[in-house]
Amino acid sequence: MIRLLASLAILLFATSAFAEYRVYQYLVKPKNTLAMVTAAQAKAMRSTLNPQAFVAYNGGSQSIEATLVRTWMCQGHTGKKDYCPHPSERLNP
Repeated sequence: MIRLLASLAILLFATSAFAEYRVYQYLVKPKNTLAMVTAAQAKAMRSTLNPQAFVAYNGGSQSIEATLVRTWMCQGHTGKKDYCPHPSERLNP
């Protein structure tokens, strides 16, 4: 009887679970003297890492300069290959 109730509880909670994740878009530019001389262009990058974790993961504040541009929520799990597009990109054909 207890196993039956436990199984029913697991099924009830498993069907009502929804996952979401936050996507951040950054403008990233190297922070070294050679890049300053050559006027390196900033690259747009998307990640699920928050700003502090993104900078730390990519070499720290001495090696890159990351500017947060925008952020949005996506439905689903982070195991997908691509991040979902920004809501304004979904509206445009």
